[in-house]
Amino acid sequence: MIRIVIADDHPIVRAGLRAVIDSEVDLDIVGEASTPSAAIELADSLAPDVILMDLQFGTDETGVDATTRIQQLPSAPHVLVLTNYDTDMDILGAVEAGAAGYLLKDAPPHELLAAIRAAAAGESALGPTIASRLLGRMRNTQNVLSPREQSVISLVADGATNADIARSLHISESTVKSHLVHIFTKLDATSRTSAVAEARSRGIIR
Repeated sequence: MIRIVIADDHPIVRAGLRAVIDSEVDLDIVGEASTPSAAIELADSLAPDVILMDLQFGTDETGVDATTRIQQLPSAPHVLVLTNYDTDMDILGAVEAGAAGYLLKDAPPHELLAAIRAAAAGESALGPTIASRLLGRMRNTQNVLSPREQSVISLVADGATNADIARSLHISESTVKSHLVHIFTKLDATSRTSAVAEARSRGIIR
C-alpha cells in the first residue's frame, strides 16, 4: 500500500485528488495539509511514501521550501510536485530541492496515478509537458539562463533595482551587472524590459 499526503491550500483541489486516488486499491491518503509547515509535520509524523506538493500556498513559505526541509528528515518521503506552474525556474527549483517528480494539475488521472506509483518506487516522475521542456532546455543549453541568472531576471521582473537584487541575493552590485550582461546576451535583449518580456515568452519566469 502506498501511503500519500496531499499538500495543497485549495480544499477543492484536495477533494478532487482524493476522488481520483481513493478509487485505487493500492493507494491510501493518510493526511492532508493546507500549508507547507503542516506538510512538513505530516511528513515527519505520518511517514508517508509520497507527498503531493503544490508550489504556491499564499504564504511566504513555498512548496519548494517545504520539499527542501522534508528531504532533510531521517526517513524522507518522495515528493511529487503537482502545480499549475511550468516555468524553468519552478521546475529546476523543485528538482534541485529534491522533488522526485513534477506534474501539472491539468494532467489526466492516469498520468497522476502513474506518477505517484513511479515516485513511490524511487523513480523520476515527470509529466510529458515537463519532460519536453527539460529536453528542450538541454538541447539549447548555450542560451539557457543559469539558476542565479533566473533569480536575477525574476527580481528584475518584480521591479527590483540592482541594489535591491544585490541585497536580496547577497552579492555585489558589480556581480548583478555582470549577470545582467549575460542575461541580455543569452536572451538577445537590449534592456531590462525586453529581457523580462523575452524571459516570460520563453517560460523562464512567470
